[in-house]
Amino acid sequence: MPGSVAPCRGGAIRITRAATKAALIVNVHSRTGARACDHAEQRLRELDVPLGAVHRLHDASRLPETVAGAVDGGHDLIVLGGGDGSVSSVVDELAHREVPLGLLPLGTANDFARTMHIPTDLDAACRTIAESHIVDIDLGLCGNNYYVNRASIGLGARVSEAMSPFLKRRVGPLAYPVATAKALSRHRPFTATLSFPDGDHEDQTFPGLLQVGVANGRYFGGGQIAGQDAGIDDSTLDVSVIRQGGPRDLLAVARELRRGSTTDTAQISHFRTRAVHVHTPTALSINVDGEVVASTPREFSVARNALHVLTPETWSDGS
Repeated sequence: MPGSVAPCRGGAIRITRAATKAALIVNVHSRTGARACDHAEQRLRELDVPLGAVHRLHDASRLPETVAGAVDGGHDLIVLGGGDGSVSSVVDELAHREVPLGLLPLGTANDFARTMHIPTDLDAACRTIAESHIVDIDLGLCGNNYYVNRASIGLGARVSEAMSPFLKRRVGPLAYPVATAKALSRHRPFTATLSFPDGDHEDQTFPGLLQVGVANGRYFGGGQIAGQDAGIDDSTLDVSVIRQGGPRDLLAVARELRRGSTTDTAQISHFRTRAVHVHTPTALSINVDGEVVASTPREFSVARNALHVLTPETWSDGS
């Protein structure tokens, strides 16, 4: 198959390139993984995707080592079946490497797939992989930990703690509002100081907070939008600082996040930046793409064009 290259926003590129040896790696503990793996393997082979290995993982903690082993074994395409947490757990192994990621969205929210326009229909996702249309996208960095969607401090970390695999399997996308309700009952307002290494914003301290979010991708939290013009290839992070409030305030914030508004209000402040440092008086957990992996203080930054991803040809400029 001939290759083609074209520029994207933020310095990213689009490439068409056929893989010679692909590895299919499926987290069969994701919500639909167990029943999807056999079908995906059959469909990918029918579409002439050159599968060299198939890994059905019952322990999600083995995803990073399995991806690393596949890359070291000469596979030049990783086809991952799983949700946002599965993607986030393996991007450290693929960042700044020549091996692209093909995704079969098998999770609860599939926000990364939504950002990349990857269809949740399994057959359509397999066709996307077979078409070999590759784009470069940014990754977020929480310290040294790469992520695709968003990192959050405060309520988001509480939601992650309340989100069990059983809850995801039992109620699917409704797991997010259920876990959020549980998290709200346990949340205590906190203070955070934000500083900006590039000097593009003044340092600010915010008391009485519900959450600080640092988004790399366009979508997070089951379809919330980082900003109407936010993109995963725009070389910036979208930071939202949400103050604690009553039920009406929280509903207003939820509506703003669903709309992707970046207008500051009494409840929420927005910043767009390449890097931000978040400090809290006491260490607080940080939720990265659904998993608690770090704690404050922490610096967040952008790794430009760090990941190659197979997308539909309709994907355009991260929007």
